[in-house]
Amino acid sequence: MNAERITEKLNILADAAKYDVSCSSSGSKRKNDNKGLGNASNGICHSYTEDGRCVSLLKILLTNHCIFDCAYCVSRKNNDIQRAAFTVQEVVDLTINFYRRNYIEGLFLSSGIFKDADFTMARLVRVAKKLRTEHKFNGYIHLKSIPGASDELMREAGLYADRLSVNLEMPTEAGLKLLAPDKNRQDMIDPMRFLKNEIILRKEEKKLFKKAPMFAPAGQSTQVIIGATPETDQQVLQSANHFYKNFNLKRVYYSGYVPVLADKRLPALNTTVPMVRENRLYQADWLMRFYGFHVNEIVNDGQPLLDLDIDPKLSWAIRNMQAFPIDINKADLQVILRVPGIGVMSAQKIVSARKHGKLNWDQLKKIGISVNRARYFIICNSNEFERRDLTGNNIKQFILAESQSKYLKNKPNQLNLF
Repeated sequence: MNAERITEKLNILADAAKYDVSCSSSGSKRKNDNKGLGNASNGICHSYTEDGRCVSLLKILLTNHCIFDCAYCVSRKNNDIQRAAFTVQEVVDLTINFYRRNYIEGLFLSSGIFKDADFTMARLVRVAKKLRTEHKFNGYIHLKSIPGASDELMREAGLYADRLSVNLEMPTEAGLKLLAPDKNRQDMIDPMRFLKNEIILRKEEKKLFKKAPMFAPAGQSTQVIIGATPETDQQVLQSANHFYKNFNLKRVYYSGYVPVLADKRLPALNTTVPMVRENRLYQADWLMRFYGFHVNEIVNDGQPLLDLDIDPKLSWAIRNMQAFPIDINKADLQVILRVPGIGVMSAQKIVSARKHGKLNWDQLKKIGISVNRARYFIICNSNEFERRDLTGNNIKQFILAESQSKYLKNKPNQLNLF
């Protein structure tokens, strides 16, 4: 192995991979029971776990050569950049060597498309297969599936990878046709549908046969780019909701478009998507998945854009003041979940704790609710904070005055470009 050349490839292909944000993961429990390397578990990601532990993946492209000319992609075939490609063995060796040095706990592998989907997908699968079968690697593996790859390759990939994902890229088919006219949306949907059905089938097999092989135990995810095309937040979230319901996705990742190329179809190079927009989309996504909100409650025809000043739950609450205040000692769990400043775990703790007596503000603080928000929407076993003559706009101004978001500094209004 030529160390200098490998280092050069690593610099090129790791940098090209940074635009794919869907590299965090959870839900896989691949136990090390064969005296191999690694141990995949919950919380492997490019950030901090709930217990404060920082974990990481080797995140690279197999190649940045590509047959497509997608306007938003730095690896587009007509972009004048330095190109490189790893061999299958080079990726395997890098993963093993980095793992043994305790640099990583797993691999996130994506790729440009060499000559067609199956040719590229076969090489990705070979990397995962060699790691699992030859090196007994039990660390986390996330493969970015190639749109248009055959069912046979997708089935084999699921036997070796913990998570598989097919990027939708644009939130709508119209957006994809505008910026990537050579691509077919159906080529992305078909492997997602196959994975959904195969995961369900394999789970049923596992119930009947304990030794049945695992198949993509961390499920599948996808990523959409926001801000490259003029879709509203309503369109983005409706698309995400469709794929959650119909394809059993674990996650939809929202990636703000990074202006890297000059193209009349794209925003200008000196504009960026506000980070706060990404943040609000993730918050809205959690409301749909964990808090029982329907997408039309968060965004609708009358309000197609998320409020960048406040989070989506607070925005919904101040638009629906007729639903408040609620009695925290009597309300159902699903009602408590809709109160700004109360998370899922806190709501569950409240329902459990009130069995032993009525809760007051001191007890709610100890449970962990955000009193500076929740106090405008609930009553408890105390008269403190009971100011019920405030309008939704009053409450918004009070809360904004008390807290400043790090995302709101120098925020450009990117949507005005369209």
